[in-house]
Amino acid sequence: MRPDTALVRRARRVNRVLAETYPDARCELDFTNPFELLIATVLSAQTTDRRVNAITPTLFRAYPDAFALAAADPEAVETIIKPTGFFRAKTKSVLGLSAALVEHHEGVVPGRLEDLIKLPGVGRKTAFVVLGNAFDVPGLTVDTHFARLIRRLAFVTPEIAADPVKAEHAVAAIFPRKDWTMLSHHLIWHGRRCCHAKKPACGACSVAHWCPAFGTGPTDPVEAAKLVTTQGPA
Repeated sequence: MRPDTALVRRARRVNRVLAETYPDARCELDFTNPFELLIATVLSAQTTDRRVNAITPTLFRAYPDAFALAAADPEAVETIIKPTGFFRAKTKSVLGLSAALVEHHEGVVPGRLEDLIKLPGVGRKTAFVVLGNAFDVPGLTVDTHFARLIRRLAFVTPEIAADPVKAEHAVAAIFPRKDWTMLSHHLIWHGRRCCHAKKPACGACSVAHWCPAFGTGPTDPVEAAKLVTTQGPA
């Protein structure tokens, strides 16, 4: 089913305004190659990008590639990544996916969705982060911010927004494929800085005019401006 024309026009207008609002929007995880981005993205679950960025330099100095990380002592890895939380499960994932890269891909991160999602601890969200930012393959990163914004902006119904795969396909139908990766960055940046989960800064929102949820947070510009942050949470 094709999306309503009015919805498509409004949604694309919102994306254009967000692009003007956040001209520097990008992946906020630090990385220099696909392997580093893959590991950092797995570690970013249930924590912040800044916390991951604080520990990955140490991690990648010790284990610069899949071969090194696959052979790593789990306890040593746990010690490094402990600040990111859920460190035992994350250690199992990054060691497991590194071993899978060595066994099935000669230690190289594959550039195809179907290969990435077969790796331990890698789902569609992680795969699209890697594809979009390390391989320039368009993809939609349906994280908690993305889901919240497409629900508030009524790009999709609340029921669809609650299902990452359905949300991905529904939003993909609204925007050209070439826009998917940057759309994800725009929505995530706006969610981290302005459209907060508990108290959105509605009165300071650049896309308030097109938002059906306007008024969820303070609408007074001065009060709302105090809620806006210059970067994502710590």
